[in-house]
Amino acid sequence: MPDRVRSGYLATDRGSFAMLEAQPSHGVCERRPAILVPGYTGSKEDFLPVLEPLAAAGRTVVAIDQRGQYQSPHAPDRGGYAADELAADLLAIAAAIDHDAGGVHLVGHSMGGLVARQAVLRQSAGIRSLTLIGSGPASIAGQRAVLLRELLTLLDPDEGRGGDDRNKLRRQISSLWQEQLGPQALAEGTSQHILAFLRERMLRTCPIGLITMARYLLDCEDRTEELAALARLPIIVVYGENDDAWRPSVQDRMARRLGAERVCIPGAAHSPAVEAPDMTASTLTTFWNAAERHRPWARDRRGSSQEPPRPARTSS
Repeated sequence: MPDRVRSGYLATDRGSFAMLEAQPSHGVCERRPAILVPGYTGSKEDFLPVLEPLAAAGRTVVAIDQRGQYQSPHAPDRGGYAADELAADLLAIAAAIDHDAGGVHLVGHSMGGLVARQAVLRQSAGIRSLTLIGSGPASIAGQRAVLLRELLTLLDPDEGRGGDDRNKLRRQISSLWQEQLGPQALAEGTSQHILAFLRERMLRTCPIGLITMARYLLDCEDRTEELAALARLPIIVVYGENDDAWRPSVQDRMARRLGAERVCIPGAAHSPAVEAPDMTASTLTTFWNAAERHRPWARDRRGSSQEPPRPARTSS
């Protein structure tokens, strides 16, 4: 765990949520806080490489586990994982962090971006800016969609009509890890330390949440035009040049439709915060600072491409 990052739980009017929080190393928080939302099967730990450099710019930065993810409490049923419910959770988290009602920066990675978008469409007041990282305009496609359908065939062949036996589902997920996911991660060179964490995270994540979120990823509607109508909200689309979830060209077109800034991170794939943390942190800090000055990066209805900022220097 980085020195200036603490773990804990954030209390909101919709319950408590597991978080990692980073504060500036000295002085007061002069800038608006930020909330980082992980993607499907992810968790707050996916943002560990960028938490300290983001906070060093003078703001509180909080990465969360969404409901049912890793260390956050599970919902009682499938309805608790509907997009509107997850969005309501984010708005409650924003209210709990935004002590002076000055607004927060909202960042969503992959499916977390779809949930963040849903939250903004539900209530844009109090949101200072929106960042979509490796997140597309609608349902996921390609090989990742194939894998999600295979997962649903295993876990939810009757689409819940036979009831949700959580213990049975947990056993199925455990077998899936032992027989496929674990050996695959090991073959890719994952260290034993990280492998143990990934196993624990997978087994602690709510299986009902995995099912419901998978169906949302496969069926999500395109709401780009609704988001674009929020003309005063600064938006940036960030993606790795080798993203294999939503193709870079798809994210680029979405940014153009939004009239949003777009930044392609060289050498990164689907998780720029892990694969290129310095450049990702520098990109976000520059965008947030501009949004706080009420001068978002050249946002117009056409969008514009821009070279990413120089990587920020971080302490070791």
